[in-house]
Amino acid sequence: MLKRIGVIGIVINEPKEIVDKVNLIISNYSYLIIGRMGVPKHEEHIGVIALIVEGNTDDVGALTGKLGNLPGVIVKSALTAKTTNKGD
Repeated sequence: MLKRIGVIGIVINEPKEIVDKVNLIISNYSYLIIGRMGVPKHEEHIGVIALIVEGNTDDVGALTGKLGNLPGVIVKSALTAKTTNKGD
């Protein structure tokens, strides 16, 4: 199946309340993740996570959809048009 490389940006309001659920979802889709960076903004009660992903559009959409359905979580993604055959 064709895969795309992209970036998912996640902003979490009040991370102490929801971060365990966010991490569980990300963990369930770890096979998509090439890299992850997290930046806490403690004074503003915000957490920011950037994921570098490689996967098919269905899997990436499922990941972003589950994250976006959590209260206080904002998700944006961008996938490249270039496809790979990695993981056939």
